[in-house]
Amino acid sequence: MSYEKVIQAKIVIIGTKQTVRALKNGSIQEVIIASDADRYLTAKVAETATELNVPITYVDSMRMLGKACGIDVGAATVAIKK
Repeated sequence: MSYEKVIQAKIVIIGTKQTVRALKNGSIQEVIIASDADRYLTAKVAETATELNVPITYVDSMRMLGKACGIDVGAATVAIKK
């Protein structure tokens, strides 16, 4: 499951703006997007990841994704660094 990938990752980037910035820097191996997040928020991340051929994985819950990152709020997008 993708939540385990996030938990086991050494370095994760949380949030849409930071994820897009890291994608453009070329330091991301995978992007995880919460399916229940607003499409308006996640569209730029998905578009940028697709352009740069970075794999995208979708998970069910923003809340669970945030919890996997060790934060108390939901996370719409998370990037796993190389």
